[in-house]
Amino acid sequence: MTEAQAFTLKLEPQEQPKPSEGAIPEPATKTYTWKGKGKKSLTYDATAEMLPVHEDDGTLIGHMFALSYVTDEQDKSDRPVTFCWNGGPGGSSAMVNVGGLGPRRVPIATLDQLPCPTQPEDNPYSLLPSSDLVYIDALGTGYSKVAKGYDPKKVWGVDGDADAFMRGISQWLTTHDRWNSPLYLYGESYGTMRNAVLMRVLGERGIALTGVVEQSTILDYAPTLSGNDLYYMGMLPVYAATANHFGKAGKGVDQFKWFDKAWDFVDEKYGRALIKCDEIDPKEEKAVAKEMSQLIGIPADIIQQKHLRIELDTFRKLLLADEGLFIGRYDTRFTEPAYMDVQGDNEFFAGEDPSGDAIMSPDQSAWMKLVQETGFKGSPLNMLLSFKVNMDWNWTHQAPGTMGSPSCPNTAYDMGTALRRNPHCRVLFFGGIHDAATPFWNVKHAMSKMFLPDSIKDRIEYCVHENGHMAYEDQPTLEKMAPELAAFYDKRHQA
Repeated sequence: MTEAQAFTLKLEPQEQPKPSEGAIPEPATKTYTWKGKGKKSLTYDATAEMLPVHEDDGTLIGHMFALSYVTDEQDKSDRPVTFCWNGGPGGSSAMVNVGGLGPRRVPIATLDQLPCPTQPEDNPYSLLPSSDLVYIDALGTGYSKVAKGYDPKKVWGVDGDADAFMRGISQWLTTHDRWNSPLYLYGESYGTMRNAVLMRVLGERGIALTGVVEQSTILDYAPTLSGNDLYYMGMLPVYAATANHFGKAGKGVDQFKWFDKAWDFVDEKYGRALIKCDEIDPKEEKAVAKEMSQLIGIPADIIQQKHLRIELDTFRKLLLADEGLFIGRYDTRFTEPAYMDVQGDNEFFAGEDPSGDAIMSPDQSAWMKLVQETGFKGSPLNMLLSFKVNMDWNWTHQAPGTMGSPSCPNTAYDMGTALRRNPHCRVLFFGGIHDAATPFWNVKHAMSKMFLPDSIKDRIEYCVHENGHMAYEDQPTLEKMAPELAAFYDKRHQA
């Protein structure tokens, strides 16, 4: 028996602590000093808190958990604030924090699985030198809670989620006296779709953004529909980069040149072949299959048998089958020992991902440790991804300038509208050549369909690196992203 347990047994029943049902933990803050490369250092406060969010009539929607890092810089008139999150939908914002941009991170092991426990360290690639950082969990994820009696379906959807985040942001700005600071959004995965809608919603509420960073982006959900040819077109450059990485195609060719070669093949030949469907000449189909095989390392007869349409799970199983391995989805460079096929195992296999296994538990453990250090008294459980939120998500969304509310949203229209309304906002897209969750080809395609004028396109940047979905898994990528992000934030001073 521990001393604490022994002391508890000595208490009389009326003396037992009884926290009120649904009690909201008090904010907690701890001061740190971040040390970067060389002699660079910053003193900052890490604050964990629950932000109350209300409807316009004062009805409580819930409390959004925020973990913010604010430097001790006295004059904050030109000090940006960046609001950051992961996606899911249903994901908390832990991984883009301790894995990515936060001042402390989980050490990177490149393509090896991280041990657990792990010791967080100062992150030399943190965004903190350029901006204060605020990580907010979506309602129903992490520590964020929907108010008792409030219908969660109102916030578990494309539009309700963006509205809730608009309110969470405005509450944080009010609580921390940061109205009129340069404001940025940083989203990953579904968080990029959230950003696209949020850009428009914030502007409609008079909250102007200076910049938006989109990492591993999905704006148009059409390619996720079964049989949509945009899916196969987006995947092919990823397949090619992966085959190149494992020496199955393009041996000796630079990985980015091989990726670009596959991209050109998609634009010039592959798309036209897919459009022809069963009217394609068998000789042409055979020729395209042969060229595809040379690019992606899968036998041409299999490609032709599947009429040029290779599903991701097929590729993941086949590429390294001769080595007894299967590859990842979020980052196709990660591998694990292959499963033996059994009847009905497709759904299980689709959810198995070596790249996720490599970092999720260490990130979760490290994030909980950092929150505990502030003194915040949260729940003992904090799910990185709420499957209930994910499964209950309302995908219907009426994009600006369109009719109806389809359940397959295209939020590129929201982004285009927001950029037309705000001539000072910039957007930076980051993508990875080994990201099979949100292929970069589809991002460029979705934005190209907006037919934006040069005055807007000049404010949009695209950067592609060797990473997968989670750029923070890859050390070379972080080394490239850090100066690119710093330069992006500096552009706020340009006309």
